[in-house]
Amino acid sequence: MTATYVYDAVRTPFGRAGGALAGVRPDDLAAVAMRAIVERTGIDPALIDDVVFGDANQAGEDNRNIARMGALLAGFPTSVPGVTVNRLCGSSVEAVIQGSRAIEAGDARVVLAGGVESMSRAPFVVEKSPRPWPSVGNPTMWNTTIGWRMVNPALPSEWTISNGQSAEKLAGIYGISRDAQDAFALRSHRLAADAWTSGVYDGEVVQVPGAELARDEGIRDDTSLERLGGLNALFAAGGTVTAGNSSPINDGASAVLLGAEGAVDAAPLARIAGRGVAGNDPDVFGVAPVEAANRALARAGRTWADVDVVELNEAFASQSLACLALWPDLDPERVNIHGGAIAIGHPLGASGGRIVGHAAHELARRGGGVAVAAICIGVGQGLAVVLER
Repeated sequence: MTATYVYDAVRTPFGRAGGALAGVRPDDLAAVAMRAIVERTGIDPALIDDVVFGDANQAGEDNRNIARMGALLAGFPTSVPGVTVNRLCGSSVEAVIQGSRAIEAGDARVVLAGGVESMSRAPFVVEKSPRPWPSVGNPTMWNTTIGWRMVNPALPSEWTISNGQSAEKLAGIYGISRDAQDAFALRSHRLAADAWTSGVYDGEVVQVPGAELARDEGIRDDTSLERLGGLNALFAAGGTVTAGNSSPINDGASAVLLGAEGAVDAAPLARIAGRGVAGNDPDVFGVAPVEAANRALARAGRTWADVDVVELNEAFASQSLACLALWPDLDPERVNIHGGAIAIGHPLGASGGRIVGHAAHELARRGGGVAVAAICIGVGQGLAVVLER
């Protein structure tokens, strides 16, 4: 079986809702990341066997297969196909997994994976009556930015709580205090700010033409425990989950160039050594990465003692801390050493490409090691990828 290598990974800066990237269509954001990775590696885009891109919404300008649209806008030959995948928050990890499977099966030699999301531009949608000309009643309008909508009433109501309510539930189950969540959030902001200042992200982030955004827009250099502590709980009276210890709503794109050995005329950053997917109850979706990562490590023939770096997507501080509590053999200081989604942002379809890409770049900076990229997914799923160099 052919091994899969990560040859390069890029992303745009992540913009805040209504911020610097809100004026950019998601298919244009996707094209920026796709074009950049081709220019950086010098690969002839005609050699790309498939473009696999994740996108969680697909209700607005990201409809009609944004992987294909982005590739066309990036100037790729029309012979390069594209497919859009949706595993909600894990969509671009799913894209990496599907791309690596195609390479290992011999169905492709080069796959451009990644993902995109413009949560700012997610539209409102209106339900359509099953009758052709309804004469009475008013249609329901839904906001497609994030979360449940048009829920099937056959699903148990305890499953269909909001992600924030689920984060509160995890805080209660695992005894995670408000202070611990705020401290985790502060660490994320400080590490992300330090990483940008020291140039860690310079080799990974590409600018979006026409958008003045030098770095991730959500990082707050000046935040403090006092400021975080002054925010109100959002999802429960007397609760612990706030806007400050949750990931924000964001826009952005990521791209990861995958290939077989020697398929790209560049030194690879890392090799994909293991993959894992897991499911659990939807109302505690945030701990699903635990089993996904455990499975990925087992398939890679590794244990947590072998792991040097972990990129865990920070949907919520309580969710991340719950995962760490369930990984007792993992040193928390190895997790998100350059900040996480609470500071950097979480544009749903793009976040997986960010964490896989950053883990690969970090292994290259270190000259070797083992990394895990793991992500939780609404409705109770988790994905993980193990990288080695």
